[in-house]
Amino acid sequence: MNRVLRSFFLIINYKTIIITTLSVISTYLCFHFGFTAKFPDMLVGVAIVFPVVFSIGSAYNRRETALQRFSDFKGHAISIYFAMRDWTTDKDNTLPQQVRTIMAELIIVIRKMFKESEKAEWEKNEAQIYEYFSQLSKLSMEMRKYGVQAGEFSRVSQYVSKMIIAFDNMKIIHAYRTPVTLRAYSKVFIYIFPIIYGPYFAVNFKDFSAHLEYVMPILYSFILVSLDNIQDHLEHPFDEVGEDDIHIDENELIRHMR
Repeated sequence: MNRVLRSFFLIINYKTIIITTLSVISTYLCFHFGFTAKFPDMLVGVAIVFPVVFSIGSAYNRRETALQRFSDFKGHAISIYFAMRDWTTDKDNTLPQQVRTIMAELIIVIRKMFKESEKAEWEKNEAQIYEYFSQLSKLSMEMRKYGVQAGEFSRVSQYVSKMIIAFDNMKIIHAYRTPVTLRAYSKVFIYIFPIIYGPYFAVNFKDFSAHLEYVMPILYSFILVSLDNIQDHLEHPFDEVGEDDIHIDENELIRHMR
């Protein structure tokens, strides 16, 4: 039950209250001054619902792709650890421990980078991440000292390369979001629609019982702003705010490195 309430309050926030209040005031004023109009209902679907649903679908697909890339990243990270632990003939080395340390620090910086919005911090974290990749590459070359053949540590280098590709894919997903102009268009209409449709809600007052006249402006406001909030949460899959966000946890990865 607590989870349901938490999810509910993620999509019903202060913006919902503000737009709902303004739409009710607009409806009341239009009815009070006799300013009514019969606007077409289909305008809501064409101008607002369709673009918002498209944006939500696009954001959801980005999240699914990010999950796949993060899964690739973790899979290759664990493969590198197993190679360092199992492929060497001389087990008297610290390669597995070094890999665990690097992977834990790497995941922490990646999580910090994807939650960071300032450009200076972003570039600093990105440089640090590539330094960790460099350390993994150098570590793979040390495997030859412990009886690993050239073809085998070359394969480990390929695992590092695939980790870099997976990270870069996640970085691009984070940086390049769904169309900015479409999101801006949707937000403008979502926030002004319940207000400018006051004459339409006012003209339908006679169709409702007493005290139910404001049901339609309230419902329209709640539905439209909630859709916009859902899109916003899906738009940032790494900020760990929404229920559907991707949680990057170094402890989960390290648990598999034993």
